[in-house]
This record gives sequence, structure tokens and C-alpha cells, in this order.
Amino acid sequence: MSLSRKRKKELRKLQREANNLWESQQVLVGQAANVAREAGRQLGKYGREDLGPQVQATYGKYAQPYISKGVDVSRDVLTHRVLPATGAVVGSAMSVWDAANDTREKLAKGKGLSLPDSKTYAKKAEKYGKDATKALSKKFSALEPKKQGMGAGGVIAIILGVAAAAGVLYAAWQTLRADDELWVADDPLRAPDA
Repeated sequence: MSLSRKRKKELRKLQREANNLWESQQVLVGQAANVAREAGRQLGKYGREDLGPQVQATYGKYAQPYISKGVDVSRDVLTHRVLPATGAVVGSAMSVWDAANDTREKLAKGKGLSLPDSKTYAKKAEKYGKDATKALSKKFSALEPKKQGMGAGGVIAIILGVAAAAGVLYAAWQTLRADDELWVADDPLRAPDA
């Protein structure tokens, strides 16, 4: 099948126009990618410079006092009530143990049973209690809570970053979607329907 010179000329012209359109679309896609990259960078800056400090200040103003108060109350209950009671229980148990050992030794020597000296064992119980309280207090003070992981500001910045990226992708899609004015029609041009 052979084409006339006029038809070949028209096809070459159409091919050039299609190539020009394709090149302009490639440039447009490249520019959209640059805009998306820059938008992501700007969003990161906004999160670090504006949003992060604002979230941190709001947290410090509203939430931190209540959290600190709760931690202080818990620490106070533990150090002033639980640890001394635990120390007293441990001291009493050790005192009873010592009394039992002393009684066993007296029986083994044939001295018989006698009433234990309550002052001596009271002093020993108090000493054991104080020592146990000190040891438990040292272990507890070493268990200070350490900040780990990302805070609320980081999570919010990530969410906003994803939303911004989705917005940029949606804008690019709206720009590049198949509009009748942007693409070459397959059928010959005809007058619009009235």
C-alpha cells in the first residue's frame, strides 16, 4: 500500500506534533516531581521548625504537669510507704530467724529455753529494716524512666507529611489526567454538539 506525498507529509507533521506533545508532557512530569520533592522538603522544615515546638509547648503546658504529678505521687508512695514497710517486714523476718538460731544454739548446748532479750532483737530488726530500705531505695532510684522513641510531635509531622505528599500526587494526577484539550483526538475533528 503506497501513500501519496501529501498524505506522507501530513503524517510526518502529525508525528512531529505528537513528539512535541510527548516532550512537553515529559517536561511537565519532571517539573511536577520537582514540586513534589520541594513540597516534601518544606513540609519537613515546617514540622521541625514550627509544628514541633508548638506541639512541645502545648504538651508542656497541659499534659506534662499532670504526668509529672502522677509520677511524683507514685514515687512518694513507693519511697515513703512501700519501701519502709518492706524493710520492716524483712527486718522482722531476719530478727525472728536470728532468735530461732540463738534458741537452737542454746538448746544444743543444753542451756534450755529462756526468754529472748527483746531489746537486742528489736535493735537488730530495726537495723535490718533500715538496711533493706536503703538497698531497695537505691534500686528504685536507678529505675528512673528514660525517654524512648518518637513523641507525639513526630507522629503528627509524619501524618502531615503523608497528607501533603498525597495532595501533591493528587494535583499531579489532576494535571496529567486525560482531558480532551490536552490529547490528540483519534477521530477527525467535528463540530461540538449544540
